[in-house]
Parts: sequence; structure tokens; C-alpha cells
Amino acid sequence: MTTMVSNLELIRRVPLFSVLTAAQAASVADTVVKRRFKRGEPIVEQGKKSNALSIILTGRARVVTTDSRGREVILATMHPGDYVGEMSLIDNEPHSATVRAEIQTDALILGRLEFARCLPENSSMAYAVLKGLVQRLRHADRQIESLALMDVYGRVARALLEFASEDSSGNAVIRDKVSRQDLAKMVGASREMVSRVMKDLEERGFIETRDDGSVLVKERLHTLG
Repeated sequence: MTTMVSNLELIRRVPLFSVLTAAQAASVADTVVKRRFKRGEPIVEQGKKSNALSIILTGRARVVTTDSRGREVILATMHPGDYVGEMSLIDNEPHSATVRAEIQTDALILGRLEFARCLPENSSMAYAVLKGLVQRLRHADRQIESLALMDVYGRVARALLEFASEDSSGNAVIRDKVSRQDLAKMVGASREMVSRVMKDLEERGFIETRDDGSVLVKERLHTLG
């Protein structure tokens, strides 16, 4: 019974499940499985099916895709409350990208049958899934636009702005260290080019690396991204 209660409490913290009725939440809690992923371990793999919805509880995961020549592109970063696998559950096709735990990550795993049962029983949850898919499509559209129309400066600026969050003083700050290699994979440029762009952005006062390693993003960066 303890596991049941803890699963129910975990489910109530996930925005996607907040629309479920008490009975539906209890039903999901009875079937959901908690799983821990080590750093670097795949949650879903490109080209494979997992037949499950994975909801991140703690940690951080990275969405990556690989082309036929083995080149990796980082599409997004996932945080607690985000979920993955719903596209494959809906169209029964293999995953279009790999999602890999960037640090130790705990997730709730909901099987295909349980996921399918939730949707017709709760139109609010179906709408929440649909809204999530639309947000991903809009993000993909912005990336396509960025790659097609912007130079490397603009693409780096947009990536930095997406990473930034507001601190207690109202400043836009990137707290987690972002490697030049990762940025290069995000913007479709070489590591050397990204390093040059970052150095130039710092010299021109668009960004500022602070003593604690975090990066302060100045308002002016919006003019580039």
C-alpha cells in the first residue's frame, strides 16, 4: 500500500496527470512503474519502439538525433514534468530521436494500454497531450527557421536565450554549464566556430561569465536571436 500511495503522490506532481479524476489517478498509480536511469543511459532510442510513456520526475535528459553519417544533433533538453514517447504511442512508429539521461534521472513509466485507456476517459488529458505535441512542433519550426535563415551568431544567440532562466534579481542566467561541443551540435556549426562566436559575444558585452561559472545573458542578445 505504501508504494501505491507514493506512486499516487508522484502522479499528482506531474502536470500531465493533474487533470485526472481521483479514480483515474489511482488506476494509473496502480500500473505505473518508477525507473532510475544512470547518466548516459537511453530512456528511448531512435529507430526503436518502447511502447511506453516516460515522465521525468527528477534529473535532466537530452533529446538527440543521429544522421546516416553518425553526426549527432541536440534537439532539446528535458526537465522534471516533461515526458517522452507519446508520439510513438500515438502513431505506432519507432522513436524519431534518442532521449538520454544527462545526469541520474528518475522517471515514471506508463505502458501503452494504460496510456491508451487514459485518453478516451479524460478529454482534458488528451488535450494536454495534444498541446504538448503542438509545443514540440512550434519548437521544431523555430529550429528549422533558425537553421535556414540565421547565421551562426543568431543561432548561438537563440540557443543561449532558450537555456537562460530568470534569477531572483530578474536577470537572465544560464546556471548549468553548456559546453561548446553541445552548442555546436545544437546550432549545426563546428566547435571552433561556436568558440569564436562565444568569445566575440563576451568581448562585445552580450554575455558575461560570472565567478561561479554561470553565464549572465544581457538583454541586448535578443537583437541577435
